[in-house]
Amino acid sequence: MDFSSWPSRARWSGWALGFGVVVGAILITINHGDAILRGEVNSTGLWKMALTVCVPYCVPTISSVQAMRTFALGVEKSGPED
Repeated sequence: MDFSSWPSRARWSGWALGFGVVVGAILITINHGDAILRGEVNSTGLWKMALTVCVPYCVPTISSVQAMRTFALGVEKSGPED
């Protein structure tokens, strides 16, 4: 593994974390806002809220890792001819 690529990975991870927090907060507001306002959040609701933040973090992270792996292997998918 080439360690010179670690800074770019850290940037992707930071971007994905920010994306997860922002999108997660929006989804939590949409899906659990009424329970939060009523003060009816229990441990199950907290777990659901944590997962709501994890999913939008995982999607770009997995996509980025796959793109880096594909690039590192030099594999290109065939596309339309220019």
